[in-house]
Amino acid sequence: MKALLLSGGMGKRLRPITDYLPKSLVPIDNTPIIEWQIRYFKKFGIREFVICAGYRADQITHYLDSKNLGVEIEYSIEKTPLGTGGAIKNAQHYLDVDSFFVINGDVITSLDINKLKIYRNSIAVIPLRTSFGLVHLNDNKVQKFEEKPEIFDHWMNAGVYHLSSNILKYLPRVGNIEGTTFPTLSKNGSLNAIQYTGVFWHSIDSHKDIEECNIGMKALRYRRFLAVK
Repeated sequence: MKALLLSGGMGKRLRPITDYLPKSLVPIDNTPIIEWQIRYFKKFGIREFVICAGYRADQITHYLDSKNLGVEIEYSIEKTPLGTGGAIKNAQHYLDVDSFFVINGDVITSLDINKLKIYRNSIAVIPLRTSFGLVHLNDNKVQKFEEKPEIFDHWMNAGVYHLSSNILKYLPRVGNIEGTTFPTLSKNGSLNAIQYTGVFWHSIDSHKDIEECNIGMKALRYRRFLAVK
């Protein structure tokens, strides 16, 4: 099995940090996102990686080549932004396997990827998380406050996928897989969703996300979680 890391984003909402660093090298708890992701997949036995890089790709390759992470890494470099679908298609000559994992380059999580392997072409979904706290009312009386709850009636894409090699023919040369390939697969009934609840999951899109993820990782003892096989 291989894991493909979509690490080509510019991370404009993380400026000024990303004026000097690619998004995947933004540190969370003193370790870059991309290293957390590699260590995460290693926990589940994945030792081969394809890094899809674009913006400041030389910094990514220099960082990873200077580390001894105990894995094999290949790089697929985008000369221009290709989107998530285009990035996977651009890397297809590295994907000489029946199936592979994909993770968005800004996701840090604890979800068990072994559950995704039950079905090919499956995506991880988690309960929708609100950005704001909720106020519960009884008529015009406040009953209680609930801070950023999970809403189980709606599910969101967690940005972690298990894909079969036959998906490559459906990928666009430029464009996002979420808006092109996935709708096609869902129409013919060949896209599966694996539901996860109560998992650690953060997408690093803002400076506030960095702070909240830092706090969450320390509370979870994420380093220790990754060290347990």
